[in-house]
Amino acid sequence: MTDEQPPAAYDAGHHADVSGGWLRPAVFGSMDGLVTNIALIAGVGGGGVSVHNVILTGFAGLVAGAVSMGLGEYTSVRTQNDQVAHEVAKERTELERYPEVEAEELAGMWIARGLPENLAREVDAELSKNVDEALRVHAQEELGVNPHEQPSPWVAALSSFLCFSVGALVLKIKYLLGARALWLSLAVGGVGLFVAGALTARFTSRPWYTSGLRQLALGLAAAGVTYLIGKAIGVSGIG
Repeated sequence: MTDEQPPAAYDAGHHADVSGGWLRPAVFGSMDGLVTNIALIAGVGGGGVSVHNVILTGFAGLVAGAVSMGLGEYTSVRTQNDQVAHEVAKERTELERYPEVEAEELAGMWIARGLPENLAREVDAELSKNVDEALRVHAQEELGVNPHEQPSPWVAALSSFLCFSVGALVLKIKYLLGARALWLSLAVGGVGLFVAGALTARFTSRPWYTSGLRQLALGLAAAGVTYLIGKAIGVSGIG
C-alpha cells in the first residue's frame, strides 16, 4: 500500500491571503460606491431635478462617501487591532505570572478536542520553553487571533477609499461623455454591479454569475426604492 502523492502542480502555499485586511474593505467599498451612488442618482433623478444638480449630487456623494468609507475602515481596523493587542498583552502577563495554570488550560483544550492526554501535555511542555511561541498559540486557541498577522488599518482605509471612488465614478462616466438620460446611468451602474459581484467570486466558491446577479438585484432594489421616494416628493414638494 502506497501513500497517495499530490499532483505535480500541487502548491502547498496555494491558499489566498485572508488576513491582509484589503479584500473585505475593497469589496465593501466598490459595492457601496456603486449601490449608494446608483440609489442617490435614482433618487434625485426621479425627483425631477436638473442634470446639473444630478451631476453635482453625484460627485458630492462620491467625495463624501469615499472619505467616510476610508476613515470608517481605518478607525474600525485600528480599534480592532488595539483590542487584540490589549488582550495579547494580558495573555502574556498571565503566562509570565501563572505559567502552570495557563499550560494546564491549553492542554485541557487539546484534550477536549481528542488529543491523547500524554501527547497534549508533552507538546505543551515543549511549547512553554518559548514564551513568544507559547503566546502565539495561546492567542490563537483562546482568542482566535494570530497576534503577528493583524490587518493593516492603512491598507483597509486605502482599499475602501479607492474602490468606493472607482465604483462611484463608473456612474459618472456617461455624464462626463455628454449623455444625459437617467436610465443610461442606471444601466451603466447595473453593469458595474454585475461585474463587481462576478469578480468577487474569484475569492470564493460561488459561481460568478450567481454573485453578479445577487449584487445586481440588491443594487436595483436600492435604486428602485430611492427613485420612488424621489418621484413621490419631487422638486415641487421641496420647500
